[in-house]
Amino acid sequence: MKKKFLFSFLATGMLLSATAQTVKPAIPQDPEMESKIETLLAKMSLEDKIGQMTQLTIDVVGKGANVFHTIIPFEFDEAILDTVMHKYKVGSILNVPGATPQTPQEWTDIITRLQKEAIAENGIPVVYGVDQMHGTTYTVGGTLFPQSINLGAAFNRELSYESGRISAYETKAGNIPWTFAPVVDLGRDPRWPRQWETFGEDVYLVTELGREMVKGFQGSDGKSIGRDYVAACMKHYMGYGVPFSGKDRTPSYISEQDMREKHFQPFVEAIRNGALSVMANSGMNNGMPFHANYEYLTKWLKEELNWDGLIVTDWADINNLAFRDKIAANKKGAIKLAINAGIDMSMDPYSWDFCVLLKELVEEGEVSMERIDDATRRVLRMKFRLGLFERPYWNVSDYPDFASPAHAAAVLKAAEESITLLKNNDQILPMAKDKKILVTGPNANSMRTLNGGWSYSWQGDKADQYAQAYNTILEAFVQKAGADHVVYEAGVTYKEGGAYWEENEPEIQKAVDAAKNVDIIVACVGENSYCETPGNLVDLTLSRNQLALVKALAATGKPVVLVLNEGRPRIIDEIEPLVQAVVQVYLPGNYGGDALANIVYGDVNPSGKLPYTYPKYAHSLITYDYKPAENMDKMEGAYDYDAIVSVQWAFGYGLSYTTYEYSNLKVDKTSFTANDVLTFTIDVTNTGNVAGKESVLLFTSDKVATLTPDVRRLRAFEKIELAPEETKTVTLQVTGEDLAFVGYDGKWVLEAGEFGVQVGNQMMDIACSSTKKWATPNR
Repeated sequence: MKKKFLFSFLATGMLLSATAQTVKPAIPQDPEMESKIETLLAKMSLEDKIGQMTQLTIDVVGKGANVFHTIIPFEFDEAILDTVMHKYKVGSILNVPGATPQTPQEWTDIITRLQKEAIAENGIPVVYGVDQMHGTTYTVGGTLFPQSINLGAAFNRELSYESGRISAYETKAGNIPWTFAPVVDLGRDPRWPRQWETFGEDVYLVTELGREMVKGFQGSDGKSIGRDYVAACMKHYMGYGVPFSGKDRTPSYISEQDMREKHFQPFVEAIRNGALSVMANSGMNNGMPFHANYEYLTKWLKEELNWDGLIVTDWADINNLAFRDKIAANKKGAIKLAINAGIDMSMDPYSWDFCVLLKELVEEGEVSMERIDDATRRVLRMKFRLGLFERPYWNVSDYPDFASPAHAAAVLKAAEESITLLKNNDQILPMAKDKKILVTGPNANSMRTLNGGWSYSWQGDKADQYAQAYNTILEAFVQKAGADHVVYEAGVTYKEGGAYWEENEPEIQKAVDAAKNVDIIVACVGENSYCETPGNLVDLTLSRNQLALVKALAATGKPVVLVLNEGRPRIIDEIEPLVQAVVQVYLPGNYGGDALANIVYGDVNPSGKLPYTYPKYAHSLITYDYKPAENMDKMEGAYDYDAIVSVQWAFGYGLSYTTYEYSNLKVDKTSFTANDVLTFTIDVTNTGNVAGKESVLLFTSDKVATLTPDVRRLRAFEKIELAPEETKTVTLQVTGEDLAFVGYDGKWVLEAGEFGVQVGNQMMDIACSSTKKWATPNR
């Protein structure tokens, strides 16, 4: 028989955490809310609690041939809905039905029904989550931002914040209160198919932009989430972006020093700024899967940071502990490992046997009620902070600015500021609109390639269907210069319905013939859309067909502008010397074609800078913050060798249509301690004849340390805009403790000694006067 009651909330006083910390809580506490949680928890059965810890995909409760094939338009399977919501009391649903984006009203209808069923059962609303990864990616008509790698290239905190804020508003329009974003992994291996989901390779850049996106999503310190905001879910905790093989969801081998100093820091910063949830890394490090790692999940994340938020698994990753990673004999053993390690919610998308098996584990004494209660509190706490008990569903009309012109303008600006000019021989760019051009290549006339994965569907393969209202590169160029000035012949095309890397038989000669009567060739190459494991590759080199196309076009003698539209830096060393200009657009979204046309024709001055190191060779991969031993000209003696770092373009590189002069680098103190704030100033002058935006980057180098230091590290950046001949004094602040590193013992230390500082071409030395070692693992 169904229970038909709503829990009442009585003031019983806030229960202190069983693992009370001296560390200040990461999110401010609300005693009244904690009292409500304890009152509710006391009334809940074991089944109620385990239900709150369970997350299923929406396809399970939809009509279809099976849970993997859902009928669209979506309809509930009433019998299964009853089982899920009333027998197993499932507390969270995720994903998009039938791999098909929904309108805000369709989302509202689905989620309102789920909420009514859940509240009728035990008074506890469902929390619905989706992967709104670059704007409102699973909502028809929503605003899609450039991917995160573009935001990294923009080096603009405000754009990252706006991406989160606008995405939150439009996500909320469909009654969805939780997004599985942002990705704050470090994208340090260009082979990895999720490189484009990151802000780049550098820990400081990722930390700064990740924090701003979390603030944009949540709009507060995490204590309560307003009507226009959603809960953020940082992923993937942690070290996910450096698999040893370069392939998705494969093992990493990261030292404790590197893990704490680099991979942990974006999560620390976001949690200290109120992030409500974290998704665990699907892989393993040094043989231990993250979903079973008590040290990382409970000690580092929950106890050290005194964080009361929620840890959710990634897709079916508890199952993987048994069936892939072989650290448990069966699913029941895997559940025991994961829950005891600190997992709070199981994304076990297609099966509710998690509910059955976890109950058995509790009854057998293998999982404690204390752990169940802790996990349930965390789920309930997020629901209270989201205001779902007071407002579990709402009307689409409450969000009248959905897909507004202002939102579109913000997206265009983000795309423009991210596009990076990498080569511009003889100032071939910007082009005059009266030049006749050939637009060619497989990425020239595709919305799918502009958006990449997580765009209307997981693999992004539905973007051409749902983004027809926007301009491809070809359409944007025609709109900008007129049809009489644009010729189109693809030469190479992607195979419709095939794997992302599959191409049709090339028709290169057609493109060569089309080039005879044009002034300039714009060759749009790169990658088709992909996401996660299906995006794995075996060769980072650009496809042979595309290389052959560019070589044949260059042989015509016509100047070639190479447009790179790719999720990761594909190797182009064979063709780069043959072209006059290279423009990297990454995955700029629905307004990417317009942004590129604005830049190519000079209406906008490019200002993007590479957020990663662009490799020159497939087997010579390195990040900008490498160790000194990786770049030695010669070693004397019998073991003479060369280890010269050779890259196509460096991290932070990007050209402009104007020139900037840096001068007068100063600091308010040349001797400092850990507690000091160092204030640097630098004069930047636009010495050209057009206005432009410049990202001013400050790097430091620790000259001698007890562990080999990185050759340099980004410590501060600001983006400014300058009119021709204008000079601005830019202020950049760095705290003394920012220059600390994690020592061999796993503790942070700032050592006395000299540091080099570089901003543009200006350099200076500063000195730390005293060593400080932190007593705790965190600063």
